[in-house]
Order: sequence, then C-alpha cells, then structure tokens
Amino acid sequence: MIIADDQPLIRDGLKYIIEQDCDIEVVGCAANGLEAYELCEKFNPNVVLMDIGMPDCDGIRGTQMIKDKFNNIKIIILTTFKDSENIVKSLDMGADGYILKDVDSEKLIVSIKGISKGLRVMHEEVFDNYISGIKDLSDKSSEKCDFKLSEREVEIIRLIVYGNSNKEITANLQITESVVRNTISSILSKLNLQDRTQLAVFSIKNKIV
Repeated sequence: MIIADDQPLIRDGLKYIIEQDCDIEVVGCAANGLEAYELCEKFNPNVVLMDIGMPDCDGIRGTQMIKDKFNNIKIIILTTFKDSENIVKSLDMGADGYILKDVDSEKLIVSIKGISKGLRVMHEEVFDNYISGIKDLSDKSSEKCDFKLSEREVEIIRLIVYGNSNKEITANLQITESVVRNTISSILSKLNLQDRTQLAVFSIKNKIV
C-alpha cells in the first residue's frame, strides 16, 4: 500500500504502525496527491491511505486522478476534516473509505484490510455527519415542477441514484467521461444543487427518477 501525507512524522508513524501487521507492506510514501498518483503508476498498490490537506495537489484531487486511471486501487481518506463538504467530495471522487486521524491503530488495520477486500469503511462520526446532511436536505420543501431535463440527463441522474460512478455511467451509456462530467455539471447548475448527493436526494424527493 501507499501512504500520502504532507507531514513526514505522520507518514513515518503510520508506516511503522501499519507494518506491524505482517499482511500489509507499505511500498511507498507521498507528500501530496500527485506524488501518490505517480507511486500508483510505479507500484500499482492495492490500497492508498490519503490525507486531504496537502500542498500542490490535495487528497481529493489525488483521489480523482488515481481513480480515473486505476479504478481497482482502493483509497482510504485519513484526515482531520469531518465536515460534510469534504466527505461528499471525497466519496464523489471515488474514495472507498473515510476515516478520522483519531482512529486507533487496531481499527485502522481492520479498515485497511476490509477495504482491500471490497468493503466500504466510514468512521462513525463521519457517517453520522453524512447521514445528517442527507436528512437536512431531504427535509427541505420543494415544489414539484417541470425541471426541463432531457432524456439523457434523466438517465444519468437515474444511474447516479443507483450509485454508479462516472466510469460506470460512461460504460452504461456508451459516451465519454468528459460528456458525463459536463452533463452532471449542467444538471447541478440547472437544479441549483451542489453535488451528486444532493442531486440523488432531490431527484428521489421530486420523483425525477
């Protein structure tokens, strides 16, 4: 696996803790998202442990870059940020887990192993914030009206609601990923929404799909 954190002391500490487990090998450490991406090109690891607040290329951008090219690589966000905006952005970019840095070493090891086997892992406090944000959005009243969405836009919304990533939408609809991204941006602007999570909740609430 690879560790990405801009603080050398934290990188070294994490590497020491993780390698106490004989099943896990840390093949490289990075100081930002771009370095993590370059190490993924070199080593093709199973898992990347990714901080968010890093210089030059943060963890959210790094996650996007890695997932765009190496969808098989699992990414765990390990950060101090627990606000819903960073949570949603990270998951939207394809992160497989989101853990806070106050997690104990045993839970961290369990999380790494679980994600490597295909599970999704979220810190309890992060999960509570994420669900709370969805509930707050769903509680907002909204009149049902004609949102003037095309058939293609509705189909993309439906796939988002079903949990499809941009790559999966691309494969389903046989269009390019850039078209998918541009269409999603257009939909969000048209409906005055901020992200895919709001779009999914809004679409279900207003019976768009």
